[in-house]
Amino acid sequence: QVQLVESGGGWVQAGGSLTLSCAAAGSTSRISTFGWYRQPPGKQRELVATIGSGGTINYADSAQGRFTISRDNTGDTVALQMNGLKPEDTAVYYCNAVIRRSFSRPGGNYWGQGTQVTVSS
Repeated sequence: QVQLVESGGGWVQAGGSLTLSCAAAGSTSRISTFGWYRQPPGKQRELVATIGSGGTINYADSAQGRFTISRDNTGDTVALQMNGLKPEDTAVYYCNAVIRRSFSRPGGNYWGQGTQVTVSS
């Protein structure tokens, strides 16, 4: 099992910056990929960025060039640095962790409770 706790959300003016953090606990050594997702009001949850255990990073088009995902060396913390925030970035941001299954152990897909980011115009 993996437990994920997000922090760092809040209010920011357009053009400002926030850094979100996700602290993982439990079977963190088995996490292959961390991700940040967000759900704007009235919209579907969408992927923002992912980072693999080997450092492979992917960004959504909306995040490319403005957001930076990083993972610490212990593999139990992931951050999302958000610069140049826009009102359309307003959403609940969720941390995600993926553990790939094996024959001897189950995999898993874990989510935090989310943290609210509100960008004012």
